[in-house]
Amino acid sequence: MAQASLALHRAGLAKEAGQRAATSPDWVLIGAVLALTVLGLVFVFSASVAVGQELFGDPRYFATRQLAGAAVGLITFVALARLDYRRLRTLSPIILLIAIVALVAVLMPGLGFEQNGAQRWIQFGSLPPLQPSEFAKFAVAIYVAAWLASRGPGIRHVTLGVVPFAVMVGLFGFLIMAEPDLGTALVIVMIAGAMFFIAGAALKHILALIAVGGAVLFGIVAVAGYGLERFTSFVAAESDPQASGFQTLQLLIALGSGGPSGVGVGESRQKFLYVPSAHTDGVFAIIGEEAGFIGAMLVLALFAVLAYRGARIAMRSNDSFGTLLATGIVTWITLQAFLNVGGVTRTIPLTGIPLPFISFGSSALISTLAAAGVLVSISRFAQHDEDPAWLQRPSERHEPPRLEGSS
Repeated sequence: MAQASLALHRAGLAKEAGQRAATSPDWVLIGAVLALTVLGLVFVFSASVAVGQELFGDPRYFATRQLAGAAVGLITFVALARLDYRRLRTLSPIILLIAIVALVAVLMPGLGFEQNGAQRWIQFGSLPPLQPSEFAKFAVAIYVAAWLASRGPGIRHVTLGVVPFAVMVGLFGFLIMAEPDLGTALVIVMIAGAMFFIAGAALKHILALIAVGGAVLFGIVAVAGYGLERFTSFVAAESDPQASGFQTLQLLIALGSGGPSGVGVGESRQKFLYVPSAHTDGVFAIIGEEAGFIGAMLVLALFAVLAYRGARIAMRSNDSFGTLLATGIVTWITLQAFLNVGGVTRTIPLTGIPLPFISFGSSALISTLAAAGVLVSISRFAQHDEDPAWLQRPSERHEPPRLEGSS
């Protein structure tokens, strides 16, 4: 009895101090994240055997690096899942500054590492290169969530909300486009845009930003010519099957070769240098070939589970920072999955966006697992009612559901 009374007393003190006791994490979300990570390790190893042997004389070259990235990512995942996510709100300016410095550093001679005509990596000695733009997604999600939560209704004003938001997101877009990396820049803009919408921005301002962003994108593609080849290969791949349309057609061949149940894990034929970037952008096609329609649907089902649980966490949070941060993370992961799978299936043009948790890339895997860890933290520490405020009947609410600072 004395111990129970002491526990209740401590809980009361924590409540008075504004602290929140951790609850049970979302185990379904954790299961989906771990399943996707394991599938990624399996299929990166399978898809990269031929290219690893061809380029480095080691069929396990990419698999070992992905395994190392998974180890670091899972440690980060557990650490952030146990951390109270609200601490990230205080650290958000420092996180943003580090991300900007890293994006600038990657463009500087002697620091940036160039590959295939793009300068997107920083090399530190013999360590695997880091890709700052992948970590920039994480930084933007954290900072924009903190910034929007602190602004309240001010985001509906042009000078207080819209202009600072556009400048901030535009800065990241400019730095990433300088690498160049149109796909990642597009993802960051859409992550921030989704959070801006959920925070209660005026619809006319959102439409104006979309119009300006669309005009900029059209200028980049039409005037500068960047990304034009990918659009051409999307609409007319058959007209040039040995050049611009080669990747698009080979991805479809691989995806369709698996049939209902696939040719067997490790038995892909298209991975033998027929599918360009089979272990990165094209890994979903190799999954379709080796595991068939059933395996491909399983991967999509895991992403659907992750999206549902993440959206549920965002909606059940009564903390505006937690709601916005969860929204940004879910948008990030599901949008990237859509862009990658859409490109492989020729639903949309190829964007060069990796499939979260599955495509090869240590930086992408570590960053995505870190974001998933924060999502688990929000599920543990965000304060919930028996029914969330937005689900309660008006007579049951203590006050209207609103973001911090709203009126």
